Amino acid sequence: MGRYSDKLKEIEKLIGTLQKEAPDQIQAFHGFMAAVEKPSALDAKQKELINLALAVAAQCEWCIALHTKGALDAGAKRDEVIDAAMQAVLMHGGPTLMYMTPVMDALKEFGA
Repeated sequence: MGRYSDKLKEIEKLIGTLQKEAPDQIQAFHGFMAAVEKPSALDAKQKELINLALAVAAQCEWCIALHTKGALDAGAKRDEVIDAAMQAVLMHGGPTLMYMTPVMDALKEFGA
């Protein structure tokens, strides 16, 4: 396993803990997430690419791992992932550019 696969495992562990310690809240969050992520005006790939850009803007490596993998699984190509992530750099500036590092590492790790 690599660093970003480990991040995905950390997310799973956190969700498992929260399901035991805050079940109502995490169930409500999952319900909301399922409703928002359901394909509608935007398809799953488009939503994952938007989520990736937001993850880069938020400077969250766990979110970057999750949504890079999600975008690839939804059929995004490497150049689409990079293009989406660069939108965050455009809107959030230089410090966000440094979060292209985990994006590029996650792309490499997840085989894109």
